[in-house]
Amino acid sequence: MIFRQLFHSETGTYTYLLGCEKTRQAVYIDPVIDNLTAYLQLLSDLNLKLIYALDTHVHADHITALGALREKTGCISMMGEPARASCVSKIFHDGDIITVGELKLSVLYTPGHTDDSYSFLLQAAHEQWVFTGDTLLIRGTGRTDFQNGNASNQYHSLFYKLLKLPGNTRVYPAHDYKGWTMSTIDEERAHNPRLQVKNEQAYIDLMASLKLASPKWMDIAVPANLACGQKPN
Repeated sequence: MIFRQLFHSETGTYTYLLGCEKTRQAVYIDPVIDNLTAYLQLLSDLNLKLIYALDTHVHADHITALGALREKTGCISMMGEPARASCVSKIFHDGDIITVGELKLSVLYTPGHTDDSYSFLLQAAHEQWVFTGDTLLIRGTGRTDFQNGNASNQYHSLFYKLLKLPGNTRVYPAHDYKGWTMSTIDEERAHNPRLQVKNEQAYIDLMASLKLASPKWMDIAVPANLACGQKPN
């Protein structure tokens, strides 16, 4: 498997490139429009054909490159059904399998940060990797106070879905602001302060107490991302 973790420093966003060594097919997860040139160059350098571009959810802090990548490469752009983004080529649902050569991404519906939040589970050799979007961050979890976010839903996504994965499952989030690049389910279960709650109500109360400022680009990014990062015709 070919794997690259790319970073957009202004917004703390991680983009992931996964490629099949045998077929040279590839997928980008959570691409940022500012890094489009670099994404295209990397595909060329590695002799990869982009088959899919996926967003884990409609982001509020950056503009997606889904539409631009589809325009430049002919790839299939995808978001989850609750996003109701008519711009995408296809939508995915919980339980779907997205096949990229010999790689298979299992789609997990993990709402709470937003109502359209998904994670992607990959079986890589003898390991499992999960790309968690903003549902599970390294030593944190995604806020739940806008875009139909819901702390109760997020609690269930975390404790009844993601934390049920094998403990050695690698965790790759969509954002990080402290320089962390990956974690594991066991590590987050033990050391993530937001997961040390006694019950669902305690988690709801914790998230309600955060009082976070709105993302800088929210009013621009959300409508742009519902158009796959491109101006409507």
